[in-house]
Amino acid sequence: MKYILIIGDGMADEPVPELGGKTPLQYAKIPMMDALASAGELGSVLTIPEGVPPGSDTAILSIFGCDPRICYAGRAPLEAAASGIIIPSGDVAYRCNMVTFEDAAPGAQGAGSQDAGSQDAGAGLEYKKLISHSAGAIDGDESDAIIKALFDTPVFRDAAREAGLSVYPASSFRHIAVQKHADIGGLRLTEPHNHLGETVGPLLPRGGENAAVLEKLMRLAHGALDAHPLNAARRAAGKLPANGVWFWAEGMSVALPDFRDRYGKTGSVVSAVPLCRGIGMLIGLDGVVVDGATGELNTNYEGKAEAALKILETKDFAAIHVEAPDECTHDGDTKGKLQAIEWIDSRVIAPIAESLGKSNIDYRMLVLSDHRTLTSTRGHDGGPVPYILYDSRVDRRGGVSYCEEDAGKEKTVGDGTLLMDMLFEDAR
Repeated sequence: MKYILIIGDGMADEPVPELGGKTPLQYAKIPMMDALASAGELGSVLTIPEGVPPGSDTAILSIFGCDPRICYAGRAPLEAAASGIIIPSGDVAYRCNMVTFEDAAPGAQGAGSQDAGSQDAGAGLEYKKLISHSAGAIDGDESDAIIKALFDTPVFRDAAREAGLSVYPASSFRHIAVQKHADIGGLRLTEPHNHLGETVGPLLPRGGENAAVLEKLMRLAHGALDAHPLNAARRAAGKLPANGVWFWAEGMSVALPDFRDRYGKTGSVVSAVPLCRGIGMLIGLDGVVVDGATGELNTNYEGKAEAALKILETKDFAAIHVEAPDECTHDGDTKGKLQAIEWIDSRVIAPIAESLGKSNIDYRMLVLSDHRTLTSTRGHDGGPVPYILYDSRVDRRGGVSYCEEDAGKEKTVGDGTLLMDMLFEDAR
């Protein structure tokens, strides 16, 4: 028996007026998921416990059997684990997004026109709007070059050293920063993807002395990067500039329960996103990165399916995480969200099911959205999400479709940490 987990990040949603009152899952053409839902078990599951902030970090912890109310100590340490970054006791990790701030704003008094080395660089940032949480999905060597250039800028470099802050470039917009012996008591940082188009001032770090340190660094970074030649080249190429950094997802070192000890299964996690791989690695699963996997709409779907099938040749369990539906929703791209959902169906799930079927290999597959990402707000929501639990040996012929409405009429699972027990039920 082989076991597969497919996470379509942020697929679940609410009815969208422009889709005729349907959700993206209802509107999208997903014949494979619909067939699995009809033949298998369809239901709703609460992956975000009450009182826990909705996000992929808390939801994916739940999916892998780790109660976020007990195990969660911040998102950044989970992402750091994917790169082998060990957070020493007493140190704090942050997600350090490359972001885009608008080029001008009323009241900014010339912000962005200052000399990059000036102590006043970044003045007026609070009046600007946050345009992109990912600097237009910047990635690769270009993102690494910009973050390295920032930490080489004398005024920012000196302030970072004084704050005990260093950075680990991640070849995407998702860098990791680590601050030595930091106090995060009372610190309140804001997730940028839930506040696109909003004015920056109310979103800046708050709560305690360290908030002022991080705010200063964000202002200095904007001053250093806004007119930087690397961003001038991005603008000239019609791209959004990576003209700022955003600290969030703070956390300290974390230990998670061992997956193999708990479930008796070996496996690997395939994802372009460090968070998902990091959680997998912290529970003892291998992390796999596929060439051409970007975490965006145009990613290597076939490569992820092939990687999962390769994993299953020698291991019991393969998990695939696809970020694209979530990122498209944050970007306000409903068409892209629909396309991502359809490609997960046709380019990931269908090839795996067809390959295992031709090989006469029995398997159980769990398909779900980790959380809801709402088209209406472009943010996360902690409501229940639909899941499919399919067993190749059973055909229930339920006549249902994979969507929120049909799932809500079926079984309800109130605790997402039970999902792995459900997946492995017949082999325990």
